[in-house]
Formats: sequence, structure tokens, C-alpha cells
Amino acid sequence: MTVLHFSTYVIKKLFQKPATHLYPIKKQKFFERTRGHVAIDIDACIFCGMCSRKCPTGAIGVDRTAKQWDIERLKCIQCSCCVEVCPKKCLSMENAYTAPSEGSVKDVFHARVPDNQPDR
Repeated sequence: MTVLHFSTYVIKKLFQKPATHLYPIKKQKFFERTRGHVAIDIDACIFCGMCSRKCPTGAIGVDRTAKQWDIERLKCIQCSCCVEVCPKKCLSMENAYTAPSEGSVKDVFHARVPDNQPDR
């Protein structure tokens, strides 16, 4: 009886649509409150490091001397703690997901150096 039940189940599922989406080929529909990933306005950042201290997974790294901010996307749990604690409000949650990859994804941002430096 069990084999017969299993066979009918398999045959029935062969002719149905798949239950999953073909992401990244077919893009996901984003809702208003979707938490996708953390984005930064690097020009507004003062590199205080409050976001890296508040991050529960340690996904964010801040180097004040090199004016560098980085995030390991696969460590980030999209909890929005860093966005809430940022004093300059340069961090935000965007409605986009990190693209699938085989290894670790680390995005590094550097502050721009102004071109109008005085000559000495």
C-alpha cells in the first residue's frame, strides 16, 4: 500500500509547477518593509565605529585611519542595529538582496579624498 501511495504522489508532482522561484533568474517581488541589505553613504560617514561595535555578528569593520568601511554580506543578519545606532544616519536598509555566490562576499568602501588640496 505504501508503494502505491508514494507512486501516486510522485506522478501527481511531476505535472505541477515548482514550489520555488527561479531566483536570480526571476527577480523576487519586494514589499515595503523588506529588509534586504545594509547600504552606506560613505561621504557622510565619520568612521566612528559605533555600527561595528553594535553589530551582533561582527559583520561590519571600520578603519578610521584608512577611512575604510567594510561589511561581510553573508555574516550580516539584517537586524538593522547598525542603522539605528549610526549618529550621522549614513546607513540604511535597501530593498535588494545580496547576489548568490560560492564564497564570502565582503564589500569595501573608501572615503573620497578631495581634489582641491592646497599646493605646498
